[in-house]
Amino acid sequence: MKLRDYQQEAHDEVIGLFSTKKSLLVVMATGLGKTILLSSIADHYVTKGRVMVIAHRNELVRQNAEKIKIVTGLDPDIEMAKDWSANGYYKAEVVVASVQSLIKRLDRHDPDEYSLLVIDEAHHAVSNSYRQVVDHFRQNTACRVLGVTATPDRTDEVALGLIFDDCAYEYGIRSGIEDGWLVPIKQRIVYVEGLDLSAIKTDRSGDLTAKALDTVLRYEENLHGIASPTLEMCGDDKTIVFAASVAHAERLAEILNRSKPNSAMYIEANTPKETRAQLFTDFSRGRFQFFCNVGIATEGYDEPGIKKIIMARPTKSRCLYTQMVGRALRPLPGLVDHFHKPNLRRLVINGSDKPHAEIIDFAGNCGKHKLISSADILGGNYDDEVVQIAKERIQQQTKEGDEPAYVESELKAAELEYQKRQREREEADRRKHIIAKAAYSTKIVDAFDMSHIEPVRVPGYLKNKLASSKQAAFLQKCGFKNAGEMNVRHASQLISTIMDRRDKGLCTLAQAKWVKKFGGDPDTTTFAEAKVILDKKFNKRK
Repeated sequence: MKLRDYQQEAHDEVIGLFSTKKSLLVVMATGLGKTILLSSIADHYVTKGRVMVIAHRNELVRQNAEKIKIVTGLDPDIEMAKDWSANGYYKAEVVVASVQSLIKRLDRHDPDEYSLLVIDEAHHAVSNSYRQVVDHFRQNTACRVLGVTATPDRTDEVALGLIFDDCAYEYGIRSGIEDGWLVPIKQRIVYVEGLDLSAIKTDRSGDLTAKALDTVLRYEENLHGIASPTLEMCGDDKTIVFAASVAHAERLAEILNRSKPNSAMYIEANTPKETRAQLFTDFSRGRFQFFCNVGIATEGYDEPGIKKIIMARPTKSRCLYTQMVGRALRPLPGLVDHFHKPNLRRLVINGSDKPHAEIIDFAGNCGKHKLISSADILGGNYDDEVVQIAKERIQQQTKEGDEPAYVESELKAAELEYQKRQREREEADRRKHIIAKAAYSTKIVDAFDMSHIEPVRVPGYLKNKLASSKQAAFLQKCGFKNAGEMNVRHASQLISTIMDRRDKGLCTLAQAKWVKKFGGDPDTTTFAEAKVILDKKFNKRK
């Protein structure tokens, strides 16, 4: 199977870094083919020894085994519940295991036989069970550890940095949308009059306490406050409904079916395996419209036909919200892989039967709780204030009209509003003779001051990773002398800005500094116009 360009880049980066690193993390958004990537890396390492791939759920284990067979031609053994991997003379080159079963059977797997341990959904790797497995295989110093995840939450970043030596590759939702591999996101926020979350406490994980949340959401008024808009706004679109509990999912399905017979089914952890498999098949084939679930379709579920997500379960967890939104971001099958340019992929998505995914959030009185929305997951590179402005804009827009808001557009508008507020604050500070403390080193501030853009936030697992030699060389050619000392995330941001300006025919960042100084607008001045301005100002006209 031919890898997409970013998958090949990630594959090569991992293989290259494993020559000096023992454990690596790859962050890749849902819908971008993490399983294909890990399969191709596993295929490379079976020449050096056996490969172990672990996950925490039945569906993920089965899915990984099937995808590895498709990508590599190898037939993995499964180590899970009643399935046992062969342990005699003919041992499978690849074993796919559930972490729960593997812990009990570690003595069957000699670390010296393995060249690679792969952890799917690696944000779970901070738990004791995963660490126990990792420690077992690390007894073989030649065995490499690869973690793949779509959602390293901010609270996990430092912990993941302790488990993995480096982040080899990162490709998020926003990049996937911009490059035409994922569909764009629209959001609608529906206010439910009786929904009051203000008295709900926060649990140890930092999310709303499940039992109290379930009690509030199952008030009859709130159930109908969610079900009625869901029926009205979803039309006949295939829809995933995320509920807070089994009872909540069951009641929502009941109310939806009451108004639209046979339109909804629910699934939960105790649904028998055979029934669960049949429900997934029926939903995929369009035999019912609304799939109400409790923590089942959050990870590893692949159904490109999903067009809408109902967030009937408010959350403070960025990780959980991102997983839920990710279920709807895949474009329709066979749509984009024939096109080699991002603008063509975006164009064909826009003209398809699924031009975007729509996320419908239900809001009420949140009190002091900061609930996550689509603006949070697309706005990871923006200042927190920008994200908050965008969320307020989306809520206001969807309150005033019937149309959902494009989240990316609202973030860009919020960024302009934020910059305006920043300028006003800076002017006020200047007048008061207040000297603000720099948030970044002088060299980094100088680089971004030259480009007139705000440096993005650097996640914990990337804080010590410097720009690659290729990034540094490119930036140095563009006038950034200290590029080799930049963080890899900042270097990537600058390169994206430079390439974007080049594609639009705008002046270079070096020119932009002087264009702005001479009273021009760097965001509208072309390269040719800037050259005329600067030649004139510096008396270099021929």
